Amino acid sequence: MSIRYLARFAALAGFFALVPSLAMAHTGLGHVDGFTHGFTHPLGGLDHVLAMVMVGLFACQLGGRARLLVPASFVSVMVLGAALGFAGIALPFVELGIGLSVVVLGGVVAFSFRAGVAAAMAMVGFIAVFHGYAHGGEMPETAGGLAYGAGFLLATATLHAAGLGAGFLLDGKGAARGARLARSLGALAAVAGLGLVTGLV
Repeated sequence: MSIRYLARFAALAGFFALVPSLAMAHTGLGHVDGFTHGFTHPLGGLDHVLAMVMVGLFACQLGGRARLLVPASFVSVMVLGAALGFAGIALPFVELGIGLSVVVLGGVVAFSFRAGVAAAMAMVGFIAVFHGYAHGGEMPETAGGLAYGAGFLLATATLHAAGLGAGFLLDGKGAARGARLARSLGALAAVAGLGLVTGLV
């Protein structure tokens, strides 16, 4: 199975994962329980969707080991953030942190920021704490909580895969043109992030 085939599959999977977010409000109000709610939680907020797709696109831009390690760092540290939220430990500026994460991640993609793998992992890990905290704060205190957690982890990985898939597809359009398109997507995400932070979006 070729990398190009996998990239197309990831992009399609990401597209179908994003479709529900167009018609669904952010989950977390009312009854929340089980895998389905956990999976749809990240897809219900533009801030989560943009940040996680940008992580995948950023990793693709960096290339090499970063394509695996950067998204893996996000998912791993997000578990720690979720544990903080679930435990009710106070974390200041969570919503602001999530909104700014879209600006930062969109910016690094827009400027094609070249970071070492360790630095990129640390950056996305820091951002993941805020996203994980938001998910964990809504995790039910029942057996369904584990399924909920598995759901939002899988949704996050799917969104990362969508970003990676988009990066691979853009690479196939020629180095210069693909890079411009990727940077344009990053710029759009950063602008949307500013809208989220300021309340305009």
